[in-house]
Amino acid sequence: MKKELLTLTLGAMLTVGAAGTAAAKVEGDTIILGSSISLTGKYATNGLHTQRGYDYAVDVINAAGGVKVGGKSYKLDVKYYDDESTPARGAQLAERLIQQDGVEYMLGPYSSGMVKAIAPVSEKFGVPMVEAEGASRSLFTQGYKYLFAVLSTSEQYLATAIDMAAASTSDPKSIRVAMAFEGDPFSMDVRAGVVDKINEYGMKTIIDDQLPADLSDMSTTLTKVKALKPDILIVSGHSKGAATAARQIDEMKVNVPMIAMTHCEAAKVQEKFPNASTGFLCPTQWVETLSKSDPIFGSAAEWNAGFKKAYPSYSSVPYQSAQASAAVYVWKEAFEAANSFDKDIVRDAIAAVEMETFYGDIKFSENGNNIAKPMFMRQIGADSSYSLVETFDDMAFPRNVKY
Repeated sequence: MKKELLTLTLGAMLTVGAAGTAAAKVEGDTIILGSSISLTGKYATNGLHTQRGYDYAVDVINAAGGVKVGGKSYKLDVKYYDDESTPARGAQLAERLIQQDGVEYMLGPYSSGMVKAIAPVSEKFGVPMVEAEGASRSLFTQGYKYLFAVLSTSEQYLATAIDMAAASTSDPKSIRVAMAFEGDPFSMDVRAGVVDKINEYGMKTIIDDQLPADLSDMSTTLTKVKALKPDILIVSGHSKGAATAARQIDEMKVNVPMIAMTHCEAAKVQEKFPNASTGFLCPTQWVETLSKSDPIFGSAAEWNAGFKKAYPSYSSVPYQSAQASAAVYVWKEAFEAANSFDKDIVRDAIAAVEMETFYGDIKFSENGNNIAKPMFMRQIGADSSYSLVETFDDMAFPRNVKY
């Protein structure tokens, strides 16, 4: 609570133009991380989830002895400003953190759009940024050297479903794929990842449709699906597209052995279409039942329990908070591996991070995206519950709904 009040106070001071006190990159025995985060505006809810994930990680790491550099233990702390969910404001605040407050180690904001605005600033000043909430593939095609992301990027959202389909047979080349995607940048990123996987396995694409702009009807695609009988159907059209797909799969009594789509939960397909949605594969960044762990936070379930104890208002913890904690953990690992506070030495240590965490495996490509953690898949059961699917053997297959 104290940290959140401090954040709001700092944001209010900045709004009226008050000068902040300069903060060195390391003050005494405290390492200062900086973040422009959305505490007001359209991203405020997820911005708060992110901030709480950062703060929880800081508290756990500090309680476990902090960060050891040069034979000395240091505590972590985060200096926040409210970017008001506005990209231009975020860029201004990132520059303030770096230029006026002396921050040389950044945590990311919430959303791809905000990261897109801030990344050029941290790059300009050679300040490493570890971000947890910007999934857009395009962030990692700009040649940035100081941007690193712990989450899976958007092209991975449904790629795992193709891996599952490949594992369903001894001859992956025999798999016939049907796809329908919205034409927006996110869904096109998702499609690119699916296509890469299809090509990797030598599968055959028999339907490759674009959903109508209003996302209200995909009967044309589903008519072809019924006629051509693909082995897997892939759909990405945000919440409305998922709802339309589930409704019309139900109405048209479409039965494909595997169906995978984004935004299942947001569209509440398991509630609105409980029969048709049985067997759907749905991507998520993280789940508390994941079989991953680390020495600081323990297992995914232990992190989840600890976070809920720290923030009792959560009945279900959003993945945004989990990946935010993972980003802070990367900083601890990098500082200790670098054994230095020089931001370029630390940057190189971040680039070399390879670790298992409660959130999943982390290893960065030369472009800064995490190439070790796939999107995780959950499958909707006959009772409308979601079950984690880590391998094909965890799946109920084939999906065989009775209409």
